[in-house]
Amino acid sequence: MSPVDETTAASDGRVRRGTLARGAVAGVGAWLLGYLLAYVWKARAVSEALEGVGFVSRLLGGEAIPAWKGVTWLFLNAHFVATRFPTVTGGTRTTNVVTGEGGSTLLLALPPLLLLVAGAVAAYGRPGGLAAGAALALGYLPLSAMAAFVTTHAIGDTWAAISADPVTAILLAGVVYPAAFGAVGGVVVGAVE
Repeated sequence: MSPVDETTAASDGRVRRGTLARGAVAGVGAWLLGYLLAYVWKARAVSEALEGVGFVSRLLGGEAIPAWKGVTWLFLNAHFVATRFPTVTGGTRTTNVVTGEGGSTLLLALPPLLLLVAGAVAAYGRPGGLAAGAALALGYLPLSAMAAFVTTHAIGDTWAAISADPVTAILLAGVVYPAAFGAVGGVVVGAVE
């Protein structure tokens, strides 16, 4: 490889790393902003809805469910990630509060909208809008995965726990949503520029 080729390759590598870094930062920003909006919008309602479960948890020697955990489950529900609840018979049932009866279906629009905008921001002024937008997954994935595991809540001193489904939290919320919607946002801004 000639010195000119090495310079071009290094230059291409830096641009690519910069594009990926910009996408990752936009992904983190989209996740945090989405969670913040969901928290401000729904924290009180979530706290009230979880009072009964918190009461049972305290009776069994545990703690009440904090609002931040409930809002995280709700935010993941907006990505079609189910929440697993223990049953009296020892099994588990999954539910999605957002898509269920009486759920806030408007919340379903929040992640796609934020990811479209973040993909557009990541791709603005950069070649390769598709890659820049899809790179949102690099920032969105770690937060979605962490949220699935950190928000697991034991019901008292029992084996039973409430948690987000980790597989769909990682694959659907962490990879598919940000890659797809971010890429669309990146392509749109690339086409407009």
